[in-house]
Amino acid sequence: MGSRGKPNKRLTYDNKWLEIMTLLPEHEANKRLLGQIVEATTEELGLEIYSLGSTTWGREDLQGGFEPDECYYITSEAQVRGKTHIDLMRDPPPDLAIEIDTTSSSLDRLAIYASLGITEVWRFDGKRLTIYVLENEGYQIQTQSKVLPILNRSKLLELLGRRNQQGENSLIRELRNWLNRKI
Repeated sequence: MGSRGKPNKRLTYDNKWLEIMTLLPEHEANKRLLGQIVEATTEELGLEIYSLGSTTWGREDLQGGFEPDECYYITSEAQVRGKTHIDLMRDPPPDLAIEIDTTSSSLDRLAIYASLGITEVWRFDGKRLTIYVLENEGYQIQTQSKVLPILNRSKLLELLGRRNQQGENSLIRELRNWLNRKI
């Protein structure tokens, strides 16, 4: 529930179709943990990020848009740093979008992401995590992140799988220790 007792909602539109989804606690917990993983990883690697959460993205010429659960500029952060209005006709799209899909969507979100040029999408359905990397206008499934190559599917799933057994701060401390051993 939102701060006023109303459920949070996420919108996706494609041409003339609008999909509205209600966000539940499991959804929000997974989204937030993946976001913390991205933020801790970029911090430990000394990378700048521009975090834009669930900003609504779209382009009029494509008649499509989406609200990711989380999104980040990482490799192209300097190009958009400080901008409060980003125009995807001129500015680059976010490098990474995170999608938590615990319910099925009737719209093809990946096609919308690809049409907007989102470099990478992490999709978690509550059990499986898939890393999609944009290549030749379509997504290819990868086991390792292209945007944050130190992270792979196995490590992300390990952290997500332990969310119910230990606290988030403890998980992020372990991630930071692991990252510092790797770099």
